[in-house]
Amino acid sequence: MRGVVRGLGIVLLVAGLGLLGWVGWQYFGTGITSNSKMGEAENALREQWKKPSKTKAAEGDPVVLVRIPKFGKDWEKPVIEGVGKGELARGIGHYPQTAMPGEPGNFAIAGHRVTHGSPFRKLLELRKGDQVIVETADAIYTYELDGSPRDLTVKPADNWVLEPVPGKPRDTATKSIITLTTCQDLFHSPDRSVAFGQLVKVTKKPQR
Repeated sequence: MRGVVRGLGIVLLVAGLGLLGWVGWQYFGTGITSNSKMGEAENALREQWKKPSKTKAAEGDPVVLVRIPKFGKDWEKPVIEGVGKGELARGIGHYPQTAMPGEPGNFAIAGHRVTHGSPFRKLLELRKGDQVIVETADAIYTYELDGSPRDLTVKPADNWVLEPVPGKPRDTATKSIITLTTCQDLFHSPDRSVAFGQLVKVTKKPQR
């Protein structure tokens, strides 16, 4: 009996260590690889801008850069076309069915709060009036938030937040807005925290 108990204890110990290792990789290891991939995507995008193309971005392509001043002067992340696991492991994801920056409609993006570099870890700290700056090949777009992501939580099926005019599916978009989405909880949760913002400034970049 002692041998059985000892064997069971060893099995549980090994299983526990394996679980801790997996959790450690998810919360720390993926950040190392994802931060490296974000750097690569940012560099690739800046190189691409030197030779601009009118070809529409495919899923997995870096499309724009995002800066949120409240997160620090050095905070800058690439936005990748698509919101699948692969795209969100390389940066912030752009919902393909939504508008691009500056266009009439809703430029909607999503990012992790934990794992894979955690680009939106501090998103719920944002408040009304905080800025989100989006850089494209041709211009820099400044948006101001209407409220905090902390104040709006939706279910995964609540796609109204991605509509050109959120909550008004029959309306035609005339303004450019931004929508930020992330997990409500630091630990896995299907619910999403959401914030909307309005375009307040456009700065054209010098022509190359």
